[in-house]
Amino acid sequence: MPRAPGLTPVPRIHVVAGILRDRDGRVLIAERPPGKHGAGFWEFPGGKVGAGESPGAALARELHEELGVHVDEAEPFTSLDHDYPDRHVRLEFWHVHRFSGEPEPRERQRLRWVAVGELGEAGLLPADAPVVALLAAGR
Repeated sequence: MPRAPGLTPVPRIHVVAGILRDRDGRVLIAERPPGKHGAGFWEFPGGKVGAGESPGAALARELHEELGVHVDEAEPFTSLDHDYPDRHVRLEFWHVHRFSGEPEPRERQRLRWVAVGELGEAGLLPADAPVVALLAAGR
């Protein structure tokens, strides 16, 4: 997003996030740890896409680093752009249909499984609101 002349452009960040479900259909969310942008909010787990890295590879890497799981099958779900005062974020959300391993908080973040109908009250980052609406609509 361009800014007024004389102002420093905001950083553009490309992020992938996984929508993982348990056997009961609940969705895994993670709390943003202290010291990170959006600390205290909850989010769908994932992270930044590295230079030269494909979104699918970034998703697999991030979910392994953060949760200790291996992505066995995933597909793109939706993408969106969100502007924060200090950054522009391009978010790609993926349905993770199959994964191996039990999610564990490898970065000292709190994790919880939440029913889709309760995601709107879970304290998610503002950028995740459109995804919550899509999931609530059965997508």
